[in-house]
Amino acid sequence: TSKFKKFKVPPFAGRSPMATSQQTRSNITLRGSTEIVTEFFGFSINNILYQRGIYPPELFKPVNKYGLTLLVASDEGLRRYLSQVLTQISEWLMNRCIQKLVIVIASVTTQQVLERWVFNIEADRSFSDARPAQKPEREIQSEIQAIMRQITSSVSCLPLLREACTFDLLVYTDESCEIPHAWEVSDPKYISNSAEVRLRSFTTKVHKVDACVAYRRTDDDL
Repeated sequence: TSKFKKFKVPPFAGRSPMATSQQTRSNITLRGSTEIVTEFFGFSINNILYQRGIYPPELFKPVNKYGLTLLVASDEGLRRYLSQVLTQISEWLMNRCIQKLVIVIASVTTQQVLERWVFNIEADRSFSDARPAQKPEREIQSEIQAIMRQITSSVSCLPLLREACTFDLLVYTDESCEIPHAWEVSDPKYISNSAEVRLRSFTTKVHKVDACVAYRRTDDDL
């Protein structure tokens, strides 16, 4: 059984820079996997917000990560907001009770949902740090790099967002998850008449993340 929770974006009022430490370990613990996945979500959200033009490009700055140049928010309000969200997601990853993260992009004027970026999360509930997972972190980083490249290239295959848009972050959690008071129960914000593009996946052998983006079909697609 799942709960669908949404943390509303504050009025464009944030986050400290995401960790970019380079690690080469091949023994992956639960905490190590959580750090990798949380960091991935942070860069993915920033990349999507930049590539889809949700905020002006001058509010982002380039950083080097995963062997790529990625754009992350430089606005203090947005950075602080994302930091709060990622801290909570990290806790749920450690508890292995989060099932899905969804980035919803909607029209500011009509509130119509135009895109849903979905990251499905599977956790190995039998995993124990007594027997760490074995996978070179370089291999994990390579898998993540492929997803980031797909997000960056999405501009060429997704419909142009011709109006001002905003975003929401939704999560699916197990019923056992403790939910902060600031989070609200939300409808899933599905898109009627949608098409879907599947993205690559990656695994730490503790957590596995599959990604896809659904978008509203335009008249040109019909």
